[in-house]
Amino acid sequence: MGNKYDELIEEIQSRLDDERLKAGGKLPSIRRFAKEFNCSINTVMRAYSELEKAHLIYSVPKSGYFAVGTDMPKKQKPMIIDFVSAGPDKSKMPYRDYQHCMNQAIELYKEEMFQYSHPLGLPSLRHQLSAQLQDLQVFAPAERIAVVSGSQQALDLLVSLPFPNNKTEICTEQPTHFSFIDSITSRGLKPIGIEVNQKGIDLNYLEKIFRERNIKFFYTVSRFQNPTGCSYSNQEKKDMVELAQKYDVYIVEDDYMGDLDTRKKADPMFAYDPSGRVIYTKSFSKVLLPGLRLGLAVLPEALMKSFTQAKFAADVHTPVLTQGALEIYLSSGMFKAHIEKLRRQYKKKGTILQKAYLEHLPPNTSFTGGDSGFYSTVVLPGRMKAKNLVKHLQKKNVLVQDAAPMYLPEYLKENRIRLSVSQVEDRIIAVGVKKIGDGIRALAHSYF
Repeated sequence: MGNKYDELIEEIQSRLDDERLKAGGKLPSIRRFAKEFNCSINTVMRAYSELEKAHLIYSVPKSGYFAVGTDMPKKQKPMIIDFVSAGPDKSKMPYRDYQHCMNQAIELYKEEMFQYSHPLGLPSLRHQLSAQLQDLQVFAPAERIAVVSGSQQALDLLVSLPFPNNKTEICTEQPTHFSFIDSITSRGLKPIGIEVNQKGIDLNYLEKIFRERNIKFFYTVSRFQNPTGCSYSNQEKKDMVELAQKYDVYIVEDDYMGDLDTRKKADPMFAYDPSGRVIYTKSFSKVLLPGLRLGLAVLPEALMKSFTQAKFAADVHTPVLTQGALEIYLSSGMFKAHIEKLRRQYKKKGTILQKAYLEHLPPNTSFTGGDSGFYSTVVLPGRMKAKNLVKHLQKKNVLVQDAAPMYLPEYLKENRIRLSVSQVEDRIIAVGVKKIGDGIRALAHSYF
C-alpha cells in the first residue's frame, strides 16, 4: 500500500504544481481515483486526508475535494532542469521514518548522551553494521568497523596516517570527486593519477605504477564512480587486489553507493581480499540523508590503533544521537525496504538517461556511466570547452557541471561535463538531454 499511497500523493502534488488542478478545481472522486490508480478506496482516503492536513486541498461535505489556492494568475517561472544537484531525491527520502528513529534514540541513549562514547562508534551500532554489511558481501567483525562523520572523514584521516608498508605516495583514479582531491592537495601531496573510463582501467599501467612508485594506497570508487558513473567488473576487481598483494600496496575502496547496485553477483573488492589489504569505506549520505554525516570504514588490524587515535584527535567521536537513530533504522528493517525502493527508482532513471543520450547527443560525443542515474559524464567533441557549454546551457535553464575541477592539474581534461539525474523528474530527463545535445551542436559551429 505504501507505494500506491506515495504515488498518489506525488501525482496530486504534480497536478497542483503544473496547474492541471487549478485553484478551486475539483479533484477526482475517491472511487474514480481508486479505479484509476488500481488501489483501495482506503489508500485514496488516506492520501486526501494527508493533503488536507498540509492545506493543499479541502473537502466540502457531499461535494468532494477541491484544490486550495487563489485564482490570481501565477507568474510563470521558467522550468530549470538541474543536472548539477547530486544529493538524493528529496521526495524519496524517509524523513518521517527517521524522525521516529531519532525520537526513539533520544529515549534509548539518554545516558550515553551525558558522557563521551567510544571513538570508533557505539558498540551496538557497530554490531548492527557488521550484520548489515553481509548483504554487500563484506564480512567484518564489529571490532574492525569504525563509525565516521561521513566516509569523507575516513578518507581524510587515511590520507595523513602512516601505513604498515611505510610508503608515502597515493594513486587515485582520474577524474575523482572534489573532496578527495582537496584532502590530498591541502596537505601538499602530489598524487599519481590513472584514467578510468567506460572501458575500465589500464591494468598494465596500474601494475607499472605499483611496481615503480612508492604507493601507500590506491584510492578507487569501485561502483558508480564519481563523476564517470562507471563500475568495475568482478574480474577487474580481482586483478587489482592481486596487484596490490603482489606489490605491497593498500587499496582504499570507496563503496559509497554500493547499496544501489542491482547486479546480484557484483561484489566489492573487499570480498576478494581476506588479508586486510583492502580498506572498505561506505557512506549513508547518498542513500539516506546527507545531513546525517554518517559513514563507516572497515580497517585492517594493523591500522586500528593509529586510526582510533586520529579519529579521537579529529572529533572525539561521531555524535551519539545520529548513531543511535541509524542503529534503530537498520535493525527495524526500514533501511532494507527503503534501499529496495531506491534501487528500482535509480535503475529506471539510469535507463531513461542512457536512452536519451543515444537519441539526442550528436554522434561525435560519447558518454560514461548512467547505470544508477546518479552520475555520468559526457565527453564533448574536439576542442569544445565544458565551461563554455555550461554558460550556454545556463541561459537555456539547464544546469550541468564542468568536470575540470575533478582532475588533478597534470591530468586535466576540459571537455567533460558531469550530470546527475538524482533530482531531475523522470519525465523531463529527455527534455534536458535534448537541450544539451542542441547546445553542443550550436557551440560546434563556433569551433569549426
